[in-house]
Amino acid sequence: MTIARTICLGFLALIMAGTILLIMPFATHDGSWNNPIVALFTATSAVCVTGLAVVDTGSYFSFWGQLIILVLIQVGGFGYMMCSTFLMLLLGRKFDLRRKIAIQESFDRPLLQGSNNLVKSIIATTLIFEITGIFLLLQVFAAKFGLAQGLWLSIFHSVSAWNNAGFSLFSDSLVSYHSSWIVNIVISGLVIFGGIGYQVIIEMYLWFSNLIKGKKEKFCFSLNFKVVASTTLFLLVIGTIAFFLIEINEPETLKNLTIEDKFLTSWFQSMTTRTAGFNTIDIGEMTTAGLFITMGLMFIGASPSGTGGGIKTTTLRILFNCTKSALEGKDTVILYQREVSYNLILKAVAVVFGTAASIVFCTTLISLVETQLDFIEILFEVISAFATVGLSMGITASLSTFAKVILVFAMYIGRVSILMVIAAIMGEIRPSSLHYPEENLLVG
Repeated sequence: MTIARTICLGFLALIMAGTILLIMPFATHDGSWNNPIVALFTATSAVCVTGLAVVDTGSYFSFWGQLIILVLIQVGGFGYMMCSTFLMLLLGRKFDLRRKIAIQESFDRPLLQGSNNLVKSIIATTLIFEITGIFLLLQVFAAKFGLAQGLWLSIFHSVSAWNNAGFSLFSDSLVSYHSSWIVNIVISGLVIFGGIGYQVIIEMYLWFSNLIKGKKEKFCFSLNFKVVASTTLFLLVIGTIAFFLIEINEPETLKNLTIEDKFLTSWFQSMTTRTAGFNTIDIGEMTTAGLFITMGLMFIGASPSGTGGGIKTTTLRILFNCTKSALEGKDTVILYQREVSYNLILKAVAVVFGTAASIVFCTTLISLVETQLDFIEILFEVISAFATVGLSMGITASLSTFAKVILVFAMYIGRVSILMVIAAIMGEIRPSSLHYPEENLLVG
C-alpha cells in the first residue's frame, strides 16, 4: 500500500461516501431517492472541487443535500491526507514519517519539518479567508433573501470560492451579480488566494509581518513564490485584456454592458477560468476565440498546493523557460537566477504530456457517443472536467450516462493528478544503477 495508492483510494472512498449520502431521500428537495448517476457525478464534482453539475444544485437538492455537497467541497479542497492528518491532531495522536511523506506528496513540497504547525496554519488560513468572505457576501445576500437564507448563501459561496469549486445555489451561477462589485471582488479574492497555494500565502504573511514590525533585514521570497505570483498576475491581466477585446462587440456577453461592467466581467472571466467554475456571462454564447482562450487558461489552471487543478502555473513557467533556453542555445534552465533541476523538467514534461493525452482520450470516447454535439463543446467540457474548473457550455445535463462516467473519470484524474494515478498503478519503483550510452536524435 504505497503513499500514492493511499491518496488515490482515499479520494475514491470520499467520492463513494458522498455518492451514498446524496442518493438518500433526505438529500433531494422532493424527498425521493436520487438517481445514482446524478449522485455519483455530483459527489465527484464536489470532492474534486470541479463544479460541473447535471442538475440545478439550489433547487434539486434539499438543505441537507447542499450541506453534504459543501462538506465534500471542503474535504476535497483540503485533500484526503490533510483531513485525515487533521483528525489525528484533534485526537492528540502523533503521525509517523510515512504520514509526513504522504503530506509532502499531497502538497508537492518538502514539508517534513514542522508538519504539525503547518497543518494547523493551513486550517487557520482557510477559516480566516472563508469567514471573511462570509461576512462580506452577507451584506449583499441578506439584503435580498433575508438574514437566514442570506447567511447560508454566503457560507456556501464563500467555501465554494475558496476551494475553487464553482458550485452555486443560483441557477445562473453569478450572472445576476455581474455588476455587483462586492460579489465580484470577494469571489475573485477567495478564488485567487485559494488557488495560489498555502505556501505563497504564508510567505506573504511573514513578509507583511516583518514589514509591520519594522525589521531591517530583507525578506527573501522563495523561488516558488516568485514564479507563482508573477505568473498568476500575468495570466490574470492578459486574460482580462483578451476577453475584453474579443467579447466587447458580442451582444450576448459584453456589448450591452457599461464600460465599467465590461472590465469587471472580463476580469471575472479571466479569474474564473483558472479552475474556479463561477460565471457572470453565458459561456455558451461566447465567441469561438473567447472559448479558445478560456480552454487555454483552464488547461494551465492554478498553482501547486492550492485548491485548483490544471497543469499549474509553475509547470507553465518551467516549460516556457525550457523553450527560451533552447532558443538561446543554453543547456540549463534558469528561473530568477536559480537553476531548475533536471528532475523538475522531466516532471513538468510528464504532467503536460499526461494531461494532454488524457484529454484527447476522454474527448475521443465522448465524441463516439455524442455525435449530435459540436467538437468544441465536447473538448471544452473535457478540459473543464480534467482541470477541475466547472465551466460548461450548457451540455452537461444532456450528456449520456457513458459520457457522464467519462467526465467523472476525468475529474478524478485531474484532482489527484495524472502522475499520482500512474504511481499508484505502477507501485514502488526500484532505483536502477544501469547507465546507457547516449546517442543523438533529430528533434523538431
